[in-house]
Amino acid sequence: MEIKNFELYDIENEKKLISKEYRRLLRSFKDNLDKGSKKNLRHAFDMAVEAHSKTRRKSGELYIFHPIAVAQIVTEEIGLGVTSAICALLHDTVEDTEITADDIRRSFDNEVAKIVDGLTKISGIIDTQSSVQIENYKKLIIMLADDVRVILIKIADRLHNMRTMDSMSPEKQKKIASETLFLYAPIANRVGLHAIKTELEDLSLKYLEPKEFREIALKLKETKRQRSKHINDFIKPIEDKLKSLDFEFKIYGRPKSIYSIWNKIHKKGVPFEEVFDLLAIRIILDVPLELEKKECWNVYSIITDEYVPSTDRLRDWISQPKPNGYEALHTTVMGPNGKFIEVQIRSKRMDEIAEKGVAAHINYKEGKEEGSSDTSPIDEWLKRISEKLKNNADSAIDLVDDFKLDLYNEEIYLFTPKGELKTMPLGSTVLDFAYEIHSGIGNKCIGAKVKHKLVPLSHVLETGSQIEILTSAKQKPTEDWLNIASTAKTRAAIKNALKGELRKEAEDGKAILTRKLSAIHAQYNESNIQTLVSYFKETNHLTFLSKIKYDKINLAELKKMEVVAGIIKVKKTPKPQDSNQTISDKELIEKVKDQLKRNADLLIMGEDASKIEYSYATCCNPIPGDDVFGFITINDGVKIHRTNCPNAVHLMSKYNYRIVKTRWNQSKELSFLTGFKINGIDGLGLINKMTKIISDDYNVNIRSISIESEEGVFEGIVKLYVNDIEQLHILINNIRKLEGVIQIHRMETEDEVK
Repeated sequence: MEIKNFELYDIENEKKLISKEYRRLLRSFKDNLDKGSKKNLRHAFDMAVEAHSKTRRKSGELYIFHPIAVAQIVTEEIGLGVTSAICALLHDTVEDTEITADDIRRSFDNEVAKIVDGLTKISGIIDTQSSVQIENYKKLIIMLADDVRVILIKIADRLHNMRTMDSMSPEKQKKIASETLFLYAPIANRVGLHAIKTELEDLSLKYLEPKEFREIALKLKETKRQRSKHINDFIKPIEDKLKSLDFEFKIYGRPKSIYSIWNKIHKKGVPFEEVFDLLAIRIILDVPLELEKKECWNVYSIITDEYVPSTDRLRDWISQPKPNGYEALHTTVMGPNGKFIEVQIRSKRMDEIAEKGVAAHINYKEGKEEGSSDTSPIDEWLKRISEKLKNNADSAIDLVDDFKLDLYNEEIYLFTPKGELKTMPLGSTVLDFAYEIHSGIGNKCIGAKVKHKLVPLSHVLETGSQIEILTSAKQKPTEDWLNIASTAKTRAAIKNALKGELRKEAEDGKAILTRKLSAIHAQYNESNIQTLVSYFKETNHLTFLSKIKYDKINLAELKKMEVVAGIIKVKKTPKPQDSNQTISDKELIEKVKDQLKRNADLLIMGEDASKIEYSYATCCNPIPGDDVFGFITINDGVKIHRTNCPNAVHLMSKYNYRIVKTRWNQSKELSFLTGFKINGIDGLGLINKMTKIISDDYNVNIRSISIESEEGVFEGIVKLYVNDIEQLHILINNIRKLEGVIQIHRMETEDEVK
């Protein structure tokens, strides 16, 4: 945005600050810049300063501070070189200023111009809709594989935006935070930027769930002294032992991230105090490359001699690193105070890769010798994604979902009959493994032998398994296979095979249709095919011709059609208006927005319900008092979701244009069905005390109570009708105080409640 009243700002002071930040950027290279590189960096800086000279951010500061900060993140926190810093300084110039891609190419070189062009093309990837979104998404993935620096600079750009979002509106904050949690944090994790991924998650939570974020942050602050003592007690004997054996090492403790703690609280339904392995200890060894594996296992032995390990929590990413290059030994042991502690053991080299990810080991042109062919696991993943999507004609939603499969899944390790190792996502099936070997094998797969037992296509594989794929020449893919596939690669291959089969069927249908058209003196041409596809209400000509082959289209209708000079003429008869007729996505959105404008741009619940059709989402079962938002559906009006609904991030990031502001205006006379789960130590009169609080003290109607007790421990479900979330919270807090109650939490979904 442009600021006209520049006297509000101390221009001279800003110039000094800009110079100071540039000097900091220079220092990040630690005197490793040659004369030419330093000259190019200064030229990029001057160009960016001039281009953004009249632009300010929402906070009021000059816009140039943003690209300088992005360049600093790129060099200091990610570890990229001068070319990336130049591109970071210029990343918004082509999109937001009068500078063109040709200007950048003339001033620098094709490499810089290509990266800046990639950053420009993927800007606003999720803000856009429909056909624009799908093209931007393809460009993102292709550019990601072509030069990963594009996405690394984009991640740095997003990180700085997340760090400086306080001046934005709450709606904008939630939207950007949702996008970040949905796409940028998983990509940062996938390319090995663990520290940045953690910060992006924490910052997203800060804006999506501000209350819970503050509560966890406060509890971490309150327990800091206690944790420090616990960490010191744990570290002391390990440290003494390592020193006595002349290890060169660093050892320190840290708490789990706020987002990680929040995630465990919600997934496991436990309070902060009961989160498993709240603490983590990291040991970093300074050892030669050839001794890394041996010494890490030696340290593991020392730790497990001192503390009892949880055997099911050992993770060996030294023998087989993660696809993003991460290497370490992880184990969880019982500490001296009866608390579980996770221990991470790494070498100094492994730690650099863990902190700076792909930037620490990928093959960059800058600083690499000509002809260097070193590759990292990330290279193979990027190329695989690019090859899969370059020619993909799926919808934007399918592209997002397929790519998400590769981002979010953990990996398992599998073996072919010859002992070749294959790394695949957790949850992969026999069908996925067959397609991982080759698409031709996947298309003919009928099952497999796992541990010498026959298993079907849908069998979910476990890490360490050896798989022998069984094939048949008569086998071919079906639509049902898409329900079995769990990887994006498999789904893409099945879709391609189905399209190939559809084309063959369409050729047979074409021959039949050509004969039928000839009988009524009509021609087989594009115009007539489009007319017939529309008349028979088919989606495309391939499906139409395929159905003709299987006699699913009534070609007797052709005799009723008028043919003039070989062209089919279909008389359109007006259709009666159907009040339940489905309207288009765009029409529905405009209709709802128009209604909302008349209702003060807010969806008013309760008293004004008659003004717009709405219903409550079953995935999160909102009740009055919950923070909520409205999502415009195609056929069911507006669905009301809680802002912490499991689907909220997905909806806000992919369909932000369908989100409408929502607030409650609910009469206390209405009641909503909800409930809670409770467990604890069974005691005399506990149920009577609980029902007294609900019915007598707060006059709340109980729908049902189900309690089961075994060996002195009870579990129960209580379903009741409340006026709002405040009433439910009061009930739960009072019941939690009863002697014997260990855990109590609200039931989230409608399926649970019903």
